[in-house]
Formats: sequence, structure tokens, C-alpha cells
Amino acid sequence: MNTKVVAAIVAFFLLSATLTEGVSLARMGSELRCQCISTHSKFIPPRHIQDVKLTQSGPHCKNVEVIATLKDGREVCLDPTAKWVKLIIKAILDKAQSNVESPL
Repeated sequence: MNTKVVAAIVAFFLLSATLTEGVSLARMGSELRCQCISTHSKFIPPRHIQDVKLTQSGPHCKNVEVIATLKDGREVCLDPTAKWVKLIIKAILDKAQSNVESPL
């Protein structure tokens, strides 16, 4: 093989490895911090909520985070200490527990 071809192939593999690692680090960097800057405690009717994601505290963030996706596509960080949010969290955990106890 020609030296230029070998050098081009090596350069291509180095570039692709660097880009792949950079994407992984960028993704990891966004997951290793709190997602919620502020929280919303005012009641949101359940009919407006499409999905709720509960993230426990850990090394990435000291706070429990409750992120609701509304039916209009917006994401809202909910105050996990609000009574109505606690009820939603309890319902999610109860549903998850019942799914574990009675697998499909």
C-alpha cells in the first residue's frame, strides 16, 4: 500500500475515535448534573400531563427531581415537596410496585 493511503486511513480512524469519544463525553456531561434549575409548585391538572419522570438524588444531583412533560410538549420541573406532587409520585411508585408483583 501507498504510504499516503495508510496515513489517510490512520488519520480517518483517529478522527472518528476522537469524535465518538467527544459525543460520549458531551452526553455524559449533561446527565451528571441537576436538570431542574427551579421548580413549579402550583397545581397542574392531570389531564394536562402526558408523562412524569422521577429522578432520585445521587452523585449527579443532591435533589430529587420530578419532571412533567405536558401534552403541549413543554417540560416542567415540579416541586417534590408539594402535596399534589407527592400524590403523583406515590401513584407512580405504587403502579411500579404492582407491575413488579404481577408481571405480564
